[in-house]
Amino acid sequence: MVVLGAGPAGLLLGNLLVAAGIDCVVLERATRSHVQTRARAGFLAPNTVRVLERHGLADGLHRDGRTHGACEFRTALGRFRLDYGALGRGEQHTVYPQQHLVTDLLERYLAAGGRIRFRTEALRVHDADGDRPYVTTREADGRPARWDARFVAGCDGRHGAARRSLPHGTPRHHHDHGVSWLGLLAQAPPSLDAVGYAVHDRGFAGHMARTPQVTRYYLQCRRGARADAWPEDRIWDELDLRMGAVEHGPLHRGPITERAVVDLTCDVVEPLRHGTLLLAGDAASLTAPAAAKGANLAVLEAELLAGALADALVRGDGAALDRYSARSLAHIWRAQEFTAWMTGLLHEIPDRETSGGSFFHTSLRHARLDSLRTSRAHQDWFAENYVGV
Repeated sequence: MVVLGAGPAGLLLGNLLVAAGIDCVVLERATRSHVQTRARAGFLAPNTVRVLERHGLADGLHRDGRTHGACEFRTALGRFRLDYGALGRGEQHTVYPQQHLVTDLLERYLAAGGRIRFRTEALRVHDADGDRPYVTTREADGRPARWDARFVAGCDGRHGAARRSLPHGTPRHHHDHGVSWLGLLAQAPPSLDAVGYAVHDRGFAGHMARTPQVTRYYLQCRRGARADAWPEDRIWDELDLRMGAVEHGPLHRGPITERAVVDLTCDVVEPLRHGTLLLAGDAASLTAPAAAKGANLAVLEAELLAGALADALVRGDGAALDRYSARSLAHIWRAQEFTAWMTGLLHEIPDRETSGGSFFHTSLRHARLDSLRTSRAHQDWFAENYVGV
């Protein structure tokens, strides 16, 4: 079994395959150091925690993770708080930075005897329509190589070899929300005990705690902006303005250690199985980051795929493998729907005719926020979908 990519999907899949007695190798183009330090998502859904617990992989998050169950919306009309952990199904997130989860999964995989090759770039998956696929690679020393397998799991993202190897004409559903964020990581303690969503006429701003010493912020910016275009003082002044620091209290400032511009787009490949090539994680779908669904979908899909592969390879039963795509896509589209709703709630979506904001959309957004503030039924719906995958 060849697994492409050492992110949450690939490493969880590798752990579960090794536990089932299936020989596998993970191929990763980056270095081990890069894999273990790249900062990504940090909010783990209850289902993700249950999956990790079920397979004995939750020691790190139980030791260092923190439960979180509140978010705060700030608008020109004031602010309101939702303790979503007490709404809906009464479930909370666990805050645990993705790089810590990846490190946990990698260490457990290696301790169990799993094989991984860093600095190995997968170039293409061949003969996926047969029963003996293989992957061509460029090894760390630059030499070409070939890896034969019974199945190939593509967990290597939207630009990886798995997607490049899909049959011509494979449906890919893409949507651009027309919104961009300047994503920031600040060496500063959180300023709120909740996730902060600021809806402002200058654009969205967001506050998400990562650790007691590190906070992630987002600032809506114009499409095409450069990540280094704003000096730090301007960034903090803009965050203060949009998050209402004068009215609601100052933000803790600190050095900005990471910045990147993110275009809010989504994209889904359908189906997720093409013969002996199967997709999971960002190779299967990409969600806009407004609702923190990406890593949680990756974990869900990896568990489904591992169980299906174990049935096929150990027990000779391919029924679950035949159902894998449909089962995963049901969760993917539900996550896409809520993410689209959340994106529309938080942002002024550019009007195609005027290139500016739409009065109609702005009014709908205000009505939705008011309903979310006042309606228990709406709050329960929000809570269930906010933590669910």
